[in-house]
Amino acid sequence: MSQEPDSALRRARQQWTYRGSARPSFAITPAPGQESVWDYPRPPAVVPDARRVRIGPIDDPIADSTGAVRVLETASPPTVYLPPNDVRTDLLVPTAGSSTCEWKGRARYWALAACFEVPVAWSYPEPFPEFVAITGYLAFYPARIECWIDDERVRPQPSEFYGGWVTDEIVGPFKGEPGTGHW
Repeated sequence: MSQEPDSALRRARQQWTYRGSARPSFAITPAPGQESVWDYPRPPAVVPDARRVRIGPIDDPIADSTGAVRVLETASPPTVYLPPNDVRTDLLVPTAGSSTCEWKGRARYWALAACFEVPVAWSYPEPFPEFVAITGYLAFYPARIECWIDDERVRPQPSEFYGGWVTDEIVGPFKGEPGTGHW
């Protein structure tokens, strides 16, 4: 059963200044073929992505998928979630701890079995009803493991906490840099 947001989470959802309805003056204007993170909605949207996504060394990935979804949220680069059937989950182990997203629910973290101390991925085993589409899907931190979309190596979103995927098609500035917590 999916979790339901409580009043504290409802308040957290209401705190955001920017919601994707108007691009702020400091945002970079996207060129043709690019997307501005300031045009993404809040609450976030889940969008299918049929491009090839690989995680880990490109010649021996731990995940390889053309069934990914992107979660698009104002001010953040997309977060890419992969279906568990496209991930070699035998190479992952759950880690201690969790966190709560006001939009998606309680996250579980995953590490490589060979190095179980540092989480490289997370998932939502029981997301809030609006995000049931990502139940059990895994998202990976591009700062901690190689992530690829088609043949482009993904760059990490600034910050140790966020896991957004920066590619040439995405323009910001991005949440996660100093002074951006309220975005």
